[in-house]
Amino acid sequence: MKAFTENFYGKITLTHMQPVLDTLRLLRNETPVWFELTNLMIPTLNDNPEETRRLADWIVQNLGPDVPLHFTAFHPDFKLQDKPPTPPETLHRARKIALDAGLHFVYEGNIYSDAANTYCPNCGSMLIERSWHSVETNRLKEGKCPRCASDIPGVWKTT
Repeated sequence: MKAFTENFYGKITLTHMQPVLDTLRLLRNETPVWFELTNLMIPTLNDNPEETRRLADWIVQNLGPDVPLHFTAFHPDFKLQDKPPTPPETLHRARKIALDAGLHFVYEGNIYSDAANTYCPNCGSMLIERSWHSVETNRLKEGKCPRCASDIPGVWKTT
């Protein structure tokens, strides 16, 4: 999800948002594919709290509360070099908004943060501890929380 406004899609990506939304609904409702969403938060372009709330509400209503959402920090290393890096506070605020909207698995990325970890939505136990892009600890037991035995959605079997 690049953003949650048609204006962003039209001006920045030269595309439209509706086909993205339709594809996400199709993936969720008509396939067994596991997917997660990433939203690169670019200061002044798609970091408005109201937009974040509309995005989170749409995900809850159309995809369900268990679809993971990753808010990631923008770094002006290639394009949009006129924009500043995303402050960590922006990701913290976006994560809180999404959790308040009812999403169970909301992460912060491209920064060091405890919000990169996975927590049980039932009891709050840390299940997967990450450092940047590495998994440091995985406490899941057969896809369940070891403390309260809640099923944790995802693909946990290795082949």
